[in-house]
Amino acid sequence: MNTPAMFDLSGRVALVSGAARGLGRAASIALAEAGADVLLADRDAVGAQQTAKQIASLGRRAVPVTCDVSDPKQIRAMFAELDREFGHLDFLGNVAGDGILGRPEEIALEEIERTWRNLVYGRFCCCQEAGRRMLKQGRGSIVNIGSLATVTALGRGHIAYSMAMGAVAQMTRELSTEWSGRGVRVNAILPAQVLNPGLEERMAANPELRAKFLSGIPAGRLGQPEDIKGLAVFLASDASNWITGALIPMDGGNLAMNAGGTAGGNDQ
Repeated sequence: MNTPAMFDLSGRVALVSGAARGLGRAASIALAEAGADVLLADRDAVGAQQTAKQIASLGRRAVPVTCDVSDPKQIRAMFAELDREFGHLDFLGNVAGDGILGRPEEIALEEIERTWRNLVYGRFCCCQEAGRRMLKQGRGSIVNIGSLATVTALGRGHIAYSMAMGAVAQMTRELSTEWSGRGVRVNAILPAQVLNPGLEERMAANPELRAKFLSGIPAGRLGQPEDIKGLAVFLASDASNWITGALIPMDGGNLAMNAGGTAGGNDQ
């Protein structure tokens, strides 16, 4: 299938964190399918290498790098590797980052700090390193992965995660405001519940959780990692040249639906 010119990423370089699995892996493969070469970052070296093999089978170049995105030293070493391997950067996908669950009255401050380092501190460091390179070349696109918790509350012990994800929203808006006039666009994608091993474990432990999630998703299903592929290519490409500072839901209609609403219009 021919890629329309505005979506063509041939000759471009992307860096995606969390590339070993889930949304990061799906986004990396989508970018490669559209023509990009990719530096794949993850703590899971084996998983990143597996993603790299799949991208190589598409005829694109992929370089896996082991990196913990809560550690600025590792982040800067990763960008140094990017410079050596590719020499420039066109797209950053900030996907990796763990959150810790805990009731507000019980969670340790150390766990708040650890979540912040994963989801805010490290991500800003990635944005800063990417931004310096993109500003020099006068163009680039950055996407931060947020959450429904970026703009609304989840409860269920998500206090550390939600505070961090709220910061991701403001980081995205501020960087867009600072950099968009100099050619660097910054946006965020806000997924609802996307299936992954951790979420599957939580739903297995609490059989009512799946139904709770689905009750708020008019589309009638949980997300799949592949749901990010089109958005990733769009935001990395010239097709989104005037899209910046946006918080884009990827949620099956969750944020559009009032908490008292009923999917499909049926009273239940």
